[in-house]
Amino acid sequence: MGKTSKDKRDIYYRRAKEEGWRARSAFKLLQIDNECHILDGVNKAVDLCAAPGSWSQVLSRRLNENYKKELEAGNGIPPKIVAVDLQAMAPLEGVIQIQGDITNINTAKQIIAQFDNEQADLVVCDGAPDVTGLHDMDIYIQGSLLMAALNITTHILREGGTFVAKIFRAKDVDLLYAKLKIFFPYVYCTKPRSSRNSSIEAFVVCKDYSPPNGYTPHMLNPLLTHEAYNSSELEGINRVIVPFVVCGDLSQPDSDTCYPLDFEGKEYTYHDPVQTPIAPPYEEALALLENRDTDFRRSDVSVVVDNMNSMTISDFKKQAKQKRKGMNECETKPKDSKEADCEDASGNKEIIDDCDDCKYDRP
Repeated sequence: MGKTSKDKRDIYYRRAKEEGWRARSAFKLLQIDNECHILDGVNKAVDLCAAPGSWSQVLSRRLNENYKKELEAGNGIPPKIVAVDLQAMAPLEGVIQIQGDITNINTAKQIIAQFDNEQADLVVCDGAPDVTGLHDMDIYIQGSLLMAALNITTHILREGGTFVAKIFRAKDVDLLYAKLKIFFPYVYCTKPRSSRNSSIEAFVVCKDYSPPNGYTPHMLNPLLTHEAYNSSELEGINRVIVPFVVCGDLSQPDSDTCYPLDFEGKEYTYHDPVQTPIAPPYEEALALLENRDTDFRRSDVSVVVDNMNSMTISDFKKQAKQKRKGMNECETKPKDSKEADCEDASGNKEIIDDCDDCKYDRP
């Protein structure tokens, strides 16, 4: 494949190199901002799953442009941008990088520390799993990644802030929307022009972060530390306890105990089932058993050949033919003669399978 082949096929890939973006995904965030104005009034921004850094580049350029305009107006605040990823990323001017796990509470604490113990105005996440080609699995992993991004966002985003993340528009996407609506009154899905039409990829834009009253952010189950989950630490609205009610009392029979047929002094009498199945799944198997030519209790073997280590292939074929011949002769004998011993062609008494009248027991 030539160097220019991908440039011909993907206009955004070519433009990204021409304009100095690290990846074509930069145009997705640019187009989302042009439509939804997510960067207006933002001074502190967080880029989750940031590598290779194209979205961090967009944040850096756009926020610094806004800062210069504010300086001209006389009230500018320098922007702060924090990029987080498990992978190492090449440095970017004006971007603070944290190599960490977004499911770990320590990562959230490091982000807050970079903002001088203040929360962010905007959190974006363009993270996606390494797709396997198994669509159901890829959709599930992407949904889990989105929920992990939402979880850390509840720690680092101020009330009224904005959250933007990648989502796969699959059949169960409404469940993800419902979870997002718990924290954001405004949730809508957008599809940038730079996102391929053949992809189920889209982006959720969630504005005006408003957690439920009494909600306390937590990370009790980080994915990469294998720590034990302890739900007893949750309190208030964070923990819902469903009542468990046992029906009956100790005078009732125990369902795990075997009782004699004559139970509680009553003589046992067998009763047929009140209603037998009218179309059982095993009906076809019962019909086959009724056919005398079909017996599932017998092994599917026509000839048994002795196992001899020194036997050659020709000897094996010869012995098999002899046993087959003896079996056929046994089947053609009159009923009275079948009571005689079944012998193979060599004169030795052998076990011949499928000969019901042979007096030698099968092994």
